[in-house]
Amino acid sequence: MERSPRNKTLQMTAEEQTFWQDKLVHLNAPTIPEAILNRTINGDLLEVIDFLPKAFADLIIIDPPYNLSKDFAGLKFKQRSDDDYLDYLELWFPQVVELLKPSGSLYLCGDWKCTAALYTVMQKYLTVVNRITWQREKGKGSKKNWKNAMEDIWFGVKNPKDYYFDVDAVKIRRKVIAPYKQDGKPKDWEATAEGNFRMTHPSNFWDDITVPYWSMPENTDHPTQKPEKLIAKLILAGCPENGIVFDPFLGSGTTSVTAKKLGRRYCGVELNTNYACWAEKRLQQAQENKTIQGYSQGVFWERNSQPY
Repeated sequence: MERSPRNKTLQMTAEEQTFWQDKLVHLNAPTIPEAILNRTINGDLLEVIDFLPKAFADLIIIDPPYNLSKDFAGLKFKQRSDDDYLDYLELWFPQVVELLKPSGSLYLCGDWKCTAALYTVMQKYLTVVNRITWQREKGKGSKKNWKNAMEDIWFGVKNPKDYYFDVDAVKIRRKVIAPYKQDGKPKDWEATAEGNFRMTHPSNFWDDITVPYWSMPENTDHPTQKPEKLIAKLILAGCPENGIVFDPFLGSGTTSVTAKKLGRRYCGVELNTNYACWAEKRLQQAQENKTIQGYSQGVFWERNSQPY
């Protein structure tokens, strides 16, 4: 497929495919964390999950197939009834929870159609702490329905009295429209060359996310790719430096890539070999380029407010 010269979507030659495929891990026996850290496991989660070490991950981020008919480069997921989708989650979710450290956190992604099932399975095996809703401004509208422009992320922990959460790492830098002063000095905001800003605590509604598109270097042809900025918030809040982030449905590698850029260790499982190779190439690129769109200088910026 011929692309525009300005199109930055990841591309891979046949030679690169062969090179990265040789780097993938295939499990057929129980393993230890050291053997899989900073690696991509190519395989079916249901077939490899029993080989993964128990309680090794500080943070688990899960972006499973939603309850929609979707073609993942030839691997098709078919929409099913709500009860059958819940049965699908039960096939693997309890075993994934076993991979989480006692003080760890787990985030589970979904859309409006499957969010009830996600909550049902999470509250059965973890303590549900919150539900994040993020604005997903992409996709076509409908003549007989509201355009779907949001998705959910359920947040759960093993121990509600002892889990890692770094709120200072995920504060948002917002523009101050009406700067208030006390005794002639800024109150709870700062004046900078770029404008007036205030650092605010993050809420569970995120409207500052940009979904990857063709002109962004993080973009791939994966049909349900999550933005690095979205995943960065989860990692910075839920995983200490040098901690371990695990993604059982890695896709094109966004979780691993973002973890690497942020100084965390990582591991992911991906069934599709092409997607797994994309992840490896992106990880290699992250050696040189650690930028995350919308996050710089240790700050999450409002959409279109980041100075360049």
